[in-house]
Amino acid sequence: MRVVQTVFGVFHHFDLARELERHGALSAVFSTWPWQRLQREGLPHNKVKTFPWIHTPEYLLRRAGLLPTWLEDWTGYSNALLFDEYTYRTVPDCDALIALSGSSLKTGARVQRRGGVFICDRGSSHQRYQEELVSDEYRRWGVHAPVSDPRDTAREEAIYAQADLITVPSSFAARSFVAMGVSAEEIRTIPYGVRLERFHPANVPPSPPRERFEVLFVGTVGLRKGLPYLLEAFQQVQHPHKRLRIVGAVSPELKPVLPRLPQADVEWLGAQPQDEVIRLMGESHVLVLPSVEEGLALVQGQALACGCPVLATTNTGGEDLFTDGKEGFIVPIRDAPALTAGMQRLIDEDGLWERMRQAALARVREIGGWEVYGERWMQLLRAATGRG
Repeated sequence: MRVVQTVFGVFHHFDLARELERHGALSAVFSTWPWQRLQREGLPHNKVKTFPWIHTPEYLLRRAGLLPTWLEDWTGYSNALLFDEYTYRTVPDCDALIALSGSSLKTGARVQRRGGVFICDRGSSHQRYQEELVSDEYRRWGVHAPVSDPRDTAREEAIYAQADLITVPSSFAARSFVAMGVSAEEIRTIPYGVRLERFHPANVPPSPPRERFEVLFVGTVGLRKGLPYLLEAFQQVQHPHKRLRIVGAVSPELKPVLPRLPQADVEWLGAQPQDEVIRLMGESHVLVLPSVEEGLALVQGQALACGCPVLATTNTGGEDLFTDGKEGFIVPIRDAPALTAGMQRLIDEDGLWERMRQAALARVREIGGWEVYGERWMQLLRAATGRG
């Protein structure tokens, strides 16, 4: 079995690459990050191919606040095209190409002509489905900004049509593809794993919610993640010592909306290193993920592994990780009262939080780490390529 991957940056693809390498199946992984960033991923240098010439400067400009939307659209689209040209010229013969969505339109076709299988790996819902949902969210809050570059949407859909299979991390994401006219026969669902060696309960668990109530959000702080509904819901929670800590960078489209939203007892921590996120998960009574759209948020499994129950919407992939009412709660999108009710139950119902905490730890042991994710991919690859 010879497998090649292409990915913008890292995402979960280097977790997959390590598993493929463990199974002796990885030929190469192509990334738009430089080796200086990728060497920490623990793969042999000769297996990692890089094309950092656009993505890296784009990232640095964004961090410096010097990347206007028009330039970001141009660099993003140019990066996709030129990265595809690079992989097209250099991709080795392989049995399968696993390409993060948006990459490898030409390269995938070349692999197919050589007799290999082209798999598009999409981490979120269908691109056009996502755009329509998030665009509606922007309108609800009076934000007039494009959700994405229409050229990216056209390219994504061309890749969906070209690929032999499309993999997604959640049932929600799979349903979005069917809703947009893609045959269910072309879709495979493989939920992400958790790095159990890093995410585990803190030595000292948080005190019961009746003494204090610690709520945590981790992720990009924006409208797509449903932050307004969390801020509204948290203000209605009845507890004398409550606190909501928000970890992540604030997206530009949310900034003009924030002055209209309640923010009492809220701490804005900005981006934090992973070790700090783990500590915060261990200190929190619940992780709330009020997202309007995403494929499968990794922070859900990470929080469960830390013994932190999760309160998430139906559009987070949570249903593939935990059971509503057992390890946490799953509520409709855009429903602040439902978010409030979930948090209040953890405060008011004796023993509920501890039961959910223990259930979360047990559930993560069932889900397993990235090894299980790798095994599921190997099963798919064997079936798709006909190779044992």
